Formats: sequence, structure tokens, C-alpha cells
Amino acid sequence: MSFAVIIPFLKPIKHLLESETVSEVMVNPNSSVWVEENGQIQLLPGIHFDDGALQTGLEVIANRFGKKLDADSPIMNLRLPDGSRMAAMIPPVVNPRPLMTIRRFTSRNFALADLIQREMLTDAQAVTLSRAVRDGQNILIAGGTGSGKTTLLNVLADAIPEQERILIIEDTAELHIRKPHIVSAESQTDTHRSQITFDDLLKAVLRHRPDRIIVGEVRGQEARTLLDAMNTGHRGSLATIHASSAEEAIHRLATLVMRGSIGLSLDAIKEDIRRGIDLIVYIQRQHGRRRIHKVLDVRAECLDTERRINISDCEAHLSAGGLFQESLPR
Repeated sequence: MSFAVIIPFLKPIKHLLESETVSEVMVNPNSSVWVEENGQIQLLPGIHFDDGALQTGLEVIANRFGKKLDADSPIMNLRLPDGSRMAAMIPPVVNPRPLMTIRRFTSRNFALADLIQREMLTDAQAVTLSRAVRDGQNILIAGGTGSGKTTLLNVLADAIPEQERILIIEDTAELHIRKPHIVSAESQTDTHRSQITFDDLLKAVLRHRPDRIIVGEVRGQEARTLLDAMNTGHRGSLATIHASSAEEAIHRLATLVMRGSIGLSLDAIKEDIRRGIDLIVYIQRQHGRRRIHKVLDVRAECLDTERRINISDCEAHLSAGGLFQESLPR
């Protein structure tokens, strides 16, 4: 994995970026350096940047990637050439020195069998989810930061038929879908150019005949546009969302949709979610391991007569022969 474009400006952590076992490198504002290695986070004493060196290096890296990083725009997110992600913040939003995190992209060539081997999901889950993707079901993958949402989305997309046209929308490009007909668009909100938001991109790509829409992460007003698309014939969409459970993902999506809606009640939005989303896959990270914790069939009788989430009805449906539900032991 090559980090040649940034290593000249990050020499104190060169050996970490070149390591095959380090998945994440974190440099804190107090100058401490932490890594995630083999699923465990640890402090590495004795590594430090000279005063001002990290901020200067980050500003040069930002410029090379067409990004802004200065006192007026102190937050940067970018994708490195190999697919890894770099995030940085500089004073005044952090003090006294910059904050930087580099997440190495290690799952580009993962297949479903690899995730089964790593116990992210079971054989039964793999078969069911692959079939759901092939059949054009709308799937929302939920979980916390670093839980494996993007990895699972990448792998599940392998089940999309080869002849279908796939349009991908991301904040920072990190998906690597292995299909012949791919169009990828990236929002522009922290560059020297005019701002192009997720919602702008989603509305635009809908005019370019997508068979499938993949949204890297639903986090803003694009939730309303995406849900409308799902409910008006754009089947087989895949997206991720930050949430602490499968049920919470429904509430979070509803909240995001409300922000982009005027005069629409929460009940009406939850009904749209029930009609638009087929499955919610919740991934949980525990003790350094990433596993599917639950798969929720949203189109089952999961809403009561007042359109509130009725978890007992969901679980009854699933255990009675609907889509499986599996929880990790506590």
C-alpha cells in the first residue's frame, strides 16, 4: 500500500503507514501518537513531530489534493490514492496542535467469504443478504464509527448484476465497487471550488438513469431525496448511516428526513421509511471484532397503528419465518 504522496510530510510516522498490521494512525493535539493494530488501540511513546511540522505538512497535503486547510477552514477530509482516508483538524478548533487520523483502506479485495471467515457474518446471513441485493431490495447499513459499514457495503455490492448501471455518491470517495458500469460522484464542501452538497449530487444523478444508487453515508438533507427516490421506483439502493442499533437507525433516518421536509409529520415520514426501506443491517464492534448484530425487516409489521416502531411485532415476524434476526451474546 503506497502513501508516497504524503510520507514526505509525515516522516515521524512513516513506518506506521507502511506497516501491514496497522489499520489506523491517530495523532492527537497533545502530540501523542496512537495506532489501531489487530483490532486493539495502543499508545506509541517516543514518536513526535517537531513544533509546527505537522500543521505545515497537513497544509501542503491539503493543497496538493485541492482542499482548503487554514484558520478559516480548519477541517479537512480526503481520500488518499490507495483508498485510505485522512481526516485533520487544526487550531483554532483543536489546541494546541493539529489532530490527524489516517484510516488505512484494507478491504478493497475482500469477498463475502473473507467476511464469513472473519466472523463478521454467518453463512446464512451472507446468502440472505446477497439474495436481497440481487432482488433489488433497499438496504440501509447502520453502525458506529469503524464498525465496518463501508466494508460490508463494498462486499454486498458484488451481488449487483453485472449489466446494471451504478451511481455512487460520497463525501470522501472510499467505495471500490467491482462492477463494469460505475459512475462515482464526490461532494465538494471543503475545497477551493463552489460547494456541491450530497443533496445536490443525489438530485443530479437521478437524471442519469441509475439502476442502483449507492450513498456512502446518509447524514443530512439528502435523506429526504433518497427516500423519495426509493419510493418512486429506484429499487436496490444501498446506503450507510451512523446509529447505535437497527431500531435507532429508523429514528435517525426519520429525523434527517424531517430536516429536509416542510409540513410533513413524523408519522408520514415513518410510513415513507416503512415503504421505502426493506432491510436495516446493524453492525456492532465489540472487543476489536466487527459483527452483524441484527438484520431488521422494516417492511414487516414493525410499526403500530400510530406508526411508532413496534419492536415486539418485528421480532415476532422475524422469528415466525420472516427475515432472520440475530443478536450477539452479551
